[in-house]
Amino acid sequence: MATEIRVPTLGESVTEATIGRWFKKKGDAITADEPIVELETDKVTVEVPAPASGTLQEIAAEEGTTVEVNALLGMIGEGEGAPAKKEEKPAAKAETAKTEEKASGGKLVDVNVPSAGESVTEAQVGEIYKKVGDSVAVDEPILELETDKAAQEVMAPVAGVIREIVVSSGDEVQVGALLLRIEEGASAGSTQAASASQEKASAPASDEASSGRPPAPAAAKLLEERGMKASDVQGSGKQGQVLKGDVLAAEGKGAPSQPVEKPKAPRAPSGTEDEAREERVKMTRLRQTIARRLKEAQDTAAMLTTFNEVDMKPVMDMRSKYKELFEKKHGVKLGFMGFFTKAVTHALKEIPAVNAEIDGTDIIYKNFCHIGVAVGTDKGLVVPVVRDADQMTIAEVEKEIGRLGKAARDGKLGMADMQGGTFTISNGGVYGSLMSTPILNAPQSGILGMHKIQERPMVVGGEIVIRPMMYLALSYDHRIVDGKEAVTFLVRVKEVLEDPERLVLDL
Repeated sequence: MATEIRVPTLGESVTEATIGRWFKKKGDAITADEPIVELETDKVTVEVPAPASGTLQEIAAEEGTTVEVNALLGMIGEGEGAPAKKEEKPAAKAETAKTEEKASGGKLVDVNVPSAGESVTEAQVGEIYKKVGDSVAVDEPILELETDKAAQEVMAPVAGVIREIVVSSGDEVQVGALLLRIEEGASAGSTQAASASQEKASAPASDEASSGRPPAPAAAKLLEERGMKASDVQGSGKQGQVLKGDVLAAEGKGAPSQPVEKPKAPRAPSGTEDEAREERVKMTRLRQTIARRLKEAQDTAAMLTTFNEVDMKPVMDMRSKYKELFEKKHGVKLGFMGFFTKAVTHALKEIPAVNAEIDGTDIIYKNFCHIGVAVGTDKGLVVPVVRDADQMTIAEVEKEIGRLGKAARDGKLGMADMQGGTFTISNGGVYGSLMSTPILNAPQSGILGMHKIQERPMVVGGEIVIRPMMYLALSYDHRIVDGKEAVTFLVRVKEVLEDPERLVLDL
């Protein structure tokens, strides 16, 4: 009796996926729960386990095919079949490192692209920390790989000297692809014989600037045309990278000085000179995904933003009064995000439409509050999720936000940390933003924008007083949330923050 392999449910709002790769071929033996095929969506890459043991009898969808949820992928028949070659998966410390003996007796260790925890099949080479000839220690970071969700560092599997680097920053690489080779046990000053291919790979690296970062593409082309070396040019780019303008400047300094006649009239702008001061950098996979999803949100939702302002004095007074006792008891600082998260969950219970989403012609109301907290990193914006925030205390919320924020900045967020959010909070105030209109995090129908706390004159009880005020912005999907509901939601958040005792009394 044959068993069907079908596309599983891939998460909220995900209706289709692309076949990434098959781990087995027709006729291979399969064990129940063994990964058999990989599916890629716009959010995540997942491995589909075998529903039963047997033989892969049929492959119904080839690699690269787009399939819908529950579509037939293949069939498993009875029998043992032909034993398949076990594929060794690389891990974060390059477990697939392959070694070979050198003529001089040294040992070369291949460092390959590791597999990410979320089964991502390809990545982009980010920053390369080392160059050919550098010594490395075991577990020392060598380079960075960026996926569409996060970044991870590749560690040295052995101690030795880097003899060859076969990739450059910006290259797209597949899982298992060769990144570099390390001569195990060698020291930086050792003079081991290298093959012609290694010398060829080392040559460009020795011509880089002292920072180890290769020249920008336009600069590299100009260096080649002028017969110059990057080491002869002082780079002005990030981390000393040589830009095209640096090459032109260095070339000008080397030319005999000649008297320059002052122009009588302003000269026309030169496109070539402007280009020399530009730097073209390929977008990271994470940035490409952010750009696509934000544009999709604008194209799909009927977005509208409503504003209000909140007097932060009650919350600030409470923090000042209890912050030391709070930190001593809970081991975490009392910040603003705990208050805002609880105020939002309080308001979501009263206005459930803001916590809902549209799926086709249906509205899905969420009877739980998974609050996404937008975090800015040097790689781009990510939104980890505080799950069941409505059931947490302020201390538990602060601890979870602290954990997620650190993981985001370290590039160690897992897919589980970023899935399932029902509402998002974005705090642009930490960067000094006074007012903004945040973009929805699809398929959610609401996002709250926090802003800078600024002292302003306010009329309180018929008198003008100075108060620490903050503008609040709620962007919402007008297809599902009416204006009255949006305004009421924002008013409820304001009321709770201006009278925090409401949280205790659930008012």
